[in-house]
Amino acid sequence: MTIGLVASQIGGKPKAGRAGSDQPKPPASSSSANPPRLRYSQGGSSSGSNNNSKGAKANYLKASLLSFPPPAPPVPAMAGLLHLHSTLLPSASLLRQRGGAQAVPRRRRACRVEAKIREIFMPALSSTMTEGKIVAWNAAEGDRLAKGDPVVVVESDKADMDVETFHDGFLAAVLVPAGESAPVGSAIALLAESEEEIPLARSQAASFSSAAASPPAPQETVAQEASPAPPPPPPPAPVAVSVPAPPSPATQGGARVVASPYAKKLAKELSVDLFAVTGSGPGGRVVAKDVEAAAAAPKKAAPVAAARPDVPLGSTVPFTTMQGAVSKNMVESLAVPAFRVGYTITTDALDALYKKIKAKGVTMTALLAKATAMALVQHPVVNSSCRDGQSFTYNSSINIAVAVAIDGGLITPVLQDADKLDIYSLSRKWKELVDKARAKQLQPQEYNSGTFTLSNLGMFGVDRFDAILPPGTGAIMAVGSSQPTVVGTKDGRIGIKSQMQVNVTADHRVIYGSDLAAFLQTLSKIIEDPKDLTF
Repeated sequence: MTIGLVASQIGGKPKAGRAGSDQPKPPASSSSANPPRLRYSQGGSSSGSNNNSKGAKANYLKASLLSFPPPAPPVPAMAGLLHLHSTLLPSASLLRQRGGAQAVPRRRRACRVEAKIREIFMPALSSTMTEGKIVAWNAAEGDRLAKGDPVVVVESDKADMDVETFHDGFLAAVLVPAGESAPVGSAIALLAESEEEIPLARSQAASFSSAAASPPAPQETVAQEASPAPPPPPPPAPVAVSVPAPPSPATQGGARVVASPYAKKLAKELSVDLFAVTGSGPGGRVVAKDVEAAAAAPKKAAPVAAARPDVPLGSTVPFTTMQGAVSKNMVESLAVPAFRVGYTITTDALDALYKKIKAKGVTMTALLAKATAMALVQHPVVNSSCRDGQSFTYNSSINIAVAVAIDGGLITPVLQDADKLDIYSLSRKWKELVDKARAKQLQPQEYNSGTFTLSNLGMFGVDRFDAILPPGTGAIMAVGSSQPTVVGTKDGRIGIKSQMQVNVTADHRVIYGSDLAAFLQTLSKIIEDPKDLTF
């Protein structure tokens, strides 16, 4: 026999103890307010005829009325069923089966305790970066790292950047050593949460590099048989540290200087030649204390000249990451239908202004950038760009990118909103960008947000040249040197004036010849009457 306790709502109809029951309902009370009742139902078939009314009534035993406190929220009928682990009461699963609901098996969550070994991935330091080169590891295997510590220096296609760790732990294994490259998103090291997990992480690292390490394995065993005394790990470390060859460890075989970003900045401030500094950091990396020691030491001219690495004649040198990015961009630019327009501008007034305000830190590059930005305000189509070949964009900001040659490549720091900055702020900003570019510390938005590009070779005495259009921009202007030139005046006289030649390369899908001609006329007027440049 099963006993079900059903709590009926005040003034409502009593609900059946189970769905689909044919049992006769108890007589409703004539009272308007019916308190909850205890109703006992006998299990079994209820499909008998109505003739056995006495038997049916006998199966219902009315209990005395009980006074229950009314529940705060209305309680569903099924919520009143009690499960007392008794054979007289149905279980919850049985009630669901009788009510037509399918019993859902309960899953027990497996409790697994695993070692926390995390991968350090090669980050994407710019939108065009597909792979990165490991310049140096700031920590050795087994070193403890805290969240936020710089663990590795990565060379992207534009700059060297310190990569920080996002977790506390131990640098268990280095998968990509210094000097090698890895695709963006691939694992370059393993980080163990505790010191006890380092052996497990190193075993995982062995599985990562098993395919690459299998070919040189026989050669390593032969070398070990020839010199059985030293174990396999120690030999590389003494070789890297103890070689006092003319090229310092920081030169990485004569290709480039391996130094921390702060050391490069410090070397620039202290006028220290990094090629003459022997690094004491991991892998021979030059750190700040090495630069400070070199600055304090007595300077010798001869050793500095001898320390510069010679060009390896007859050898093939692979592209650096930056050179590879430049090569890719230049090949992409060949798909753009470009044309070129030249213009001669008299610079006597600009030269006089430059001599007047040069002592205040103003540079000729800043003056040219400011004049170009002011001309672009009047000719927004020259500041536009076409990226998909089906439409072009009128850029809302005038960001002047200026090409700068640095060690091992070329980069274009961007003077953002050049039309809105005064010449003094623009000059300070330009000096800051150049220092960061040469120290390879530029952030992506500081070199990839240009809308118009300047390339100036006038300081080298170049009178004219053509520049290649960078992908994603509408025009680039090549600026030659300002030179005294014999010219004829309008009144028929002959005079000498300083003039410079500028050549603009533009995307002919967006910018037409008349657009460039009008732009160059406006630029010429601004440069020949530069009074507005200082406001």
